[in-house]
Amino acid sequence: MKGRPNIHRDEELVRKAQQLFWERGYSATSLSDLSKATGAGAGSLYNTFKGGKKELFRRSLQQRREALHAFERDVENSDNPVALLKAFFLGIADADTEAHLRGCIVANTVVEMTFVDRELEAEAIQLLQDTEALYTTIIRDAQKKGTIKSRQPADVLGKYLITFWCGLNSLRRIYPDRDILKQQIALQLQMID
Repeated sequence: MKGRPNIHRDEELVRKAQQLFWERGYSATSLSDLSKATGAGAGSLYNTFKGGKKELFRRSLQQRREALHAFERDVENSDNPVALLKAFFLGIADADTEAHLRGCIVANTVVEMTFVDRELEAEAIQLLQDTEALYTTIIRDAQKKGTIKSRQPADVLGKYLITFWCGLNSLRRIYPDRDILKQQIALQLQMID
C-alpha cells in the first residue's frame, strides 16, 4: 500500500544511521552523511523522521534501550545473573579494534552533548541510570542469596559498574588489545565476587 510506513525499512535506516552516529558522534554527522549511509535521500529522511537528524539520533539511542531490555530478559531467564553480567563485561575484550575505537554510543553521547543539547544528554544519562538500576538489582539479589560476598551496598556497586563501563570505553580506545582488556576487566569485576 502506498503511503503506509514500512517499519522494517525504518528500523534498517535507524541501524545504518546509528553506525554513523556511533563512529562520528551527533555533531560531526551531517544530513548528507546520513543520506549516503542509509541510501535514503534527505527528503525521504525528513518525511520518515519528522524531527530530522535529532529524531534519527533519538531512535538510535532507543535501539540501545531495546538492547538493554533484551539483556533484562536474559537476566530474568538466567540461573546465574552475576555470571551473565560478568560474561557481558568480559566479552567486550573480544570485540574488534573498530568496535573498541567506537566505544559506547550512550557514554559517548553524555560526553558530547554536555553543554550542547540537554535533551539528548538527559536521554543518554537516563539510559545509563536504567542500566545501573538493573546492575543494582542483580547485585542485591545475589547478595541476598550469598553469591556475592562484597559488603558494599548494592546501589554503590551498581554505580561502580557504570563508572567502570564509562572508563572501560576510554580504556579500550587506548588499549584495543584483547589480553590487556581481559586482564583489566577481570580485575575490576573482583568487586562483585
